Order: sequence, then C-alpha cells, then structure tokens
Amino acid sequence: MSIAAILVPDFLLIFLGVLLLRFTNWGDAFWAGLEKLVYFILFPALLFYSTARTPLDFASAGRMLQVALSALACAIAISWLAKPLFKPGPMMFESGVQTGFRFNSYIALALAFRLGGDQGTSLMALVMGFAIPICNIAAVHALVHKGGGLLKELSRNPLLIATASGVLFNLAGLHLPEVVATTLGRIGNASIALGLLLVGAGLRLTGVREARGMAAYFVLVKLAVYPAIALLLGRWAGLAGLQLQIVVLFCALPTATSCYVLASRLGGNGPYVAFLISAGTLVSALTLPLWLMAVR
Repeated sequence: MSIAAILVPDFLLIFLGVLLLRFTNWGDAFWAGLEKLVYFILFPALLFYSTARTPLDFASAGRMLQVALSALACAIAISWLAKPLFKPGPMMFESGVQTGFRFNSYIALALAFRLGGDQGTSLMALVMGFAIPICNIAAVHALVHKGGGLLKELSRNPLLIATASGVLFNLAGLHLPEVVATTLGRIGNASIALGLLLVGAGLRLTGVREARGMAAYFVLVKLAVYPAIALLLGRWAGLAGLQLQIVVLFCALPTATSCYVLASRLGGNGPYVAFLISAGTLVSALTLPLWLMAVR
C-alpha cells in the first residue's frame, strides 16, 4: 500500500470533522457526548478486540517495546529542557510540555490498521498500553508536581483497562465467540472513523500570544526529534519490517487531544495547549509521510 493510500483517507476524515464543526449547528453538547462515547465505549472495544484475537509474540515484541519506551523517555527529557531554555511565564511550560511526548490514540490505531491490518493494530495497542501510564505520570507531574490521585486516574483509564484485559485474555488462550468478535470488529471500525472526526472538530489555531518559541520547540520535539530517536534506536536494536514501522509511526504521531482537557482541569493554560494540538496535527500531515518513507 502506498504512503498516500495510508495517510490520505484518515486526514480526509479529520478535514471532514473541521467542516462539520464549521458548517453545522450541532452544538458543544453533541461533540462532547460523541467524544465520551468514543473514549469510554467504542475505542476500548477496539483495543480489547485487537489485543485479544491477534497472536502476541512477546519474545519478538520485547525489543520493540524497549525501543518505544526508551524513545519516549528521551522525548520527555528533551521536552523538559524547554523550561530552562525559554523561561516561560506561569503555567505555560507546565501546560505545554505534555504535547512534546503524548500521542493521539485515534490517529495511532487508524494508521496502524492501514499499515499492518490487525497485526499492526495489535502492536500499536501493545505499545500504547505501556506508554499511556508513563505519559500520564509525566504530564500530571508537570501540572501538579505531586502524585495525588494519579494511580486512581490510571486505574480508571478505559484505554489502559481495555488493552490490559485484551492481553490477559489472549495469554490465557481464550477465544472470542464469532458473534462477539464480529460485533467488536464493527464497533472498532466506528471508533476509528468517529475518533478522526473528533480530531478535526477539536482543531483550534488561536491562543498563542506568548511563548511562541517554546510552542515551536514542542512541535519540533514531537514531530521530528522524537521519531528520529526512535528510528536510530530501532535500527540499532535490529528492528525491521512492521515492528520498526509501528515504533516510528507511534513516535511521529501528533500529540493527544486530551492534553487540552488535562491542562484545563488542572488549572493550566488551555488555549495555549489547544493551539499546540492543532498546529502539531496539521504539521504532522507533512511529517508523517517523511517518516513512513524512512522506514519503508
């Protein structure tokens, strides 16, 4: 499959989300309700379905996970360098730093499926299952500088629960009944399409009145430095084929839309984070093809 065939359909869905928000009058309540449906029901069903039914070879996937998590640790460390480099105002760094290493789960699984089918989705879900708690810990620590409530938040994260449940189901040697598997498969297909529409509906390109240099730094780290580290580590570790593609794709993803929710909930600068999410998503339409070409 060509790189254009992998990327264009999903970015067209993102663009459709922009158009729907712009030209319809469905209201904030509609989009908020749709996001809850995808995040708490549809997307977890896809994660469980993918990890429960695809054979998992941990002996082979172990190196892939090591590369992905090592690159993630590097991205977190480099993102934190923004504080001494730019000396931003109150809550600017704390709000924005998470955009240097968190990832958009909707785009992740959509592209992983187009890249490698069910196997690609399963590998991406596995990486996400290990990365989600690390990203959340780093993001919350920056905003509150304490761990209060963090374990509780992780224990209720539907994506983490679904991935862990699917892996355990798989390792136990259990099999999904055909009716259940078909239902979960259709739910999963709906979650990808709706998730991409939500990404488009959430794009905001206002909110940057200060710390513009730091904003550019975070986008550069997320879309260029982070995947470059993953590619170098992956080559050094001997990864090849789909595993290398998934690792680099994971690290090259635009940042998570939930960064805005976390920053707003914990007293951060929501508009600044909204701009970083939107700018990174748009720029990733140019950088993702380059990274996919680098690992083909």
